[in-house]
Amino acid sequence: MFRGFATINYFADDMTAAEAWYTEVLGVEPYFRREFDGGPAYVEYRIGDYQAELGIIDSRFAPHGTGPAGVIMNWHVDDLAGSLARLISLGAKELQGITPRGDGFVTASVVDPFGNVVGIMTNPHYLAVLAG
Repeated sequence: MFRGFATINYFADDMTAAEAWYTEVLGVEPYFRREFDGGPAYVEYRIGDYQAELGIIDSRFAPHGTGPAGVIMNWHVDDLAGSLARLISLGAKELQGITPRGDGFVTASVVDPFGNVVGIMTNPHYLAVLAG
């Protein structure tokens, strides 16, 4: 049975640049780092209200080709327009602009400088669960 989101993994060809970019975006250093051949092969961050895990993996270890794919995991943000603008200012490319989905659910997505889709949203259900 699915119990909840555990870790999401993104891939990057340039792990040093990816670590620096995500550290800037998230405002925290990775709590875990694994080296391979003298450089980072995996870095992991714990972020947000539930300490969700975001792992960045060297593309050499991808079980498939990398690049934007069919799954978008949306991160809840309090300021959707501001978060989208900040991601773009840091080098992400807009994939889908701000899109109302109904009843307070609004999404947007970007492609990070490493080819991963990053979704963001305002989500009243997330806030209700957090408040409960």
